[in-house]
Amino acid sequence: MSLGTEKPEHQTEQAAPIAGRLGAGRSTKAEPLIRRVFYSPSELRAGWRLCIFIVLVFTLIKSGNLLVRDLLHGADHTILYLAGGVLDFLVLVFVSWMMGRIEGRTIADYGLPRRSMFRAQFWQGALLGFAIITCLLVVMRFVGSFYFGRLALHGVEIWKWGIAYALVFSLVALLEEFGARGYALFTLSNGIGFWPAAITSAAFFSYAHHSNAGEDWIGLVNVGLFGLLACLLLRRTGNLWMPIGLHMAFDWGETFFYGVANSGEVYPGRLFHSSSSGSAWLSGGTVGPEGSVLYTFLLVVAWLICARWLREIKYPRPAPFQNSLSNLQ
Repeated sequence: MSLGTEKPEHQTEQAAPIAGRLGAGRSTKAEPLIRRVFYSPSELRAGWRLCIFIVLVFTLIKSGNLLVRDLLHGADHTILYLAGGVLDFLVLVFVSWMMGRIEGRTIADYGLPRRSMFRAQFWQGALLGFAIITCLLVVMRFVGSFYFGRLALHGVEIWKWGIAYALVFSLVALLEEFGARGYALFTLSNGIGFWPAAITSAAFFSYAHHSNAGEDWIGLVNVGLFGLLACLLLRRTGNLWMPIGLHMAFDWGETFFYGVANSGEVYPGRLFHSSSSGSAWLSGGTVGPEGSVLYTFLLVVAWLICARWLREIKYPRPAPFQNSLSNLQ
């Protein structure tokens, strides 16, 4: 029997597809530099997606606010503030939805599932937020830097102001949480990892409050720590509803229920005629309780409790997505 070097016919036929596949692998590695700059193997790179999002949000919010001022010319400042807040939130949701359509994702992937709206996790967060502001003021009272005072409202006025502030701070919490920890945090996490993105988000959240009346550096640090606590809750619950409840109830308890300064501002319709005194580092000074080092300590304690309570990592979802943009050649 002859031992020739000629290969069987079926092996020769298989060689071409195999070579083709190997060639395809080499062409992928040798793909144009500009494509590698803009695209990862699966989709448009996170940095570019985030830039598109920011430009769209900034443009639409600026245009929308000009329109609101024209339509509501001469309206009360409160009406303008609320209308602007609603518009800003709707812009965030719309642009996030639009980016989701491109990326093959939903608003739920960015932390705001509709089915969980104002359900158990929201109310758990609300209890936590009210507990934090209550514990803070009790400790401040114990060290002599805060006094609860007497009731300032009675009867139907309590319900009127209480409900009004609940609605206002629900809007504020939705806007600030989804703005700082929605699409932007999700996309940045894709690029640099969750906790580096969370720290960046908290720093931005802190800077966004720097122009508040009476704000100081301790207050800004505490705003950043609050942002990190919200990121932890997002990480462990899988969505923003617990951070939104926390944010809403803390602001509601601070501004309405206990009647203290909120980021340096004291508002009308307070339930109590409260007051503070003593060293600014304990009382918070012009900032209010948010500027107290006692609040710094309490935020650390709240972080440790929540980390112990909520142990499972649920955000962001690990499932890969295929960006339809990456198919454009």
